[in-house]
Amino acid sequence: MANIKSSAKRVLVSREQAARNKANKSQLKTMIKKFDAATAEGNKENAEAAYKAAVKSVDRAVSKGLLHKNNAAHKKSKMASKMNALGE
Repeated sequence: MANIKSSAKRVLVSREQAARNKANKSQLKTMIKKFDAATAEGNKENAEAAYKAAVKSVDRAVSKGLLHKNNAAHKKSKMASKMNALGE
């Protein structure tokens, strides 16, 4: 354990932030997996609902600093192309 009071506090705060980031990232991955499952199933209505939720989660992750904006754009582009392929 740290000897200095402020560094001990930083350890605690760091653990809390890491746990929060892990939970948020896990939720993001779950939403993307739900979208992938809906597109694999082929049901367009479910896929559209999952797409909206997944895009919202990706945007939220960018605002929280979990993803870089270019990474988010790449993920959203891949999801959009899957949606378009489903429509054909």
